[in-house]
Amino acid sequence: MEIKLLDIAHGRSGDKGSAANIGIIAYNDEGYEIIRKYLTPEKVQEHFKGICKGEVERYELPNIRALNFILNDTLGGGGTVSLKFDAQGKTLAAALLRMTLHIDD
Repeated sequence: MEIKLLDIAHGRSGDKGSAANIGIIAYNDEGYEIIRKYLTPEKVQEHFKGICKGEVERYELPNIRALNFILNDTLGGGGTVSLKFDAQGKTLAAALLRMTLHIDD
């Protein structure tokens, strides 16, 4: 079965120097279990393979049904030094929410 991440969660993103962080927050407990099981650092790394050059770290925040991803070496040094169009990573959550997850029925 396929499910769009956008249908079960919302997100927010920003910068931490050269790293971007993306918070994905599930709308309900069922959605949180889906993202916790299927939204892995490896899937996020693959989704951003053209821009994320470092390791992807994942932190679980079950009390708010959220996952926080740190995408290391993604922003070209950060907002004050990068020549990237989105040097602060503000659009990355929207890009990740377009992902389709393949889940068990």
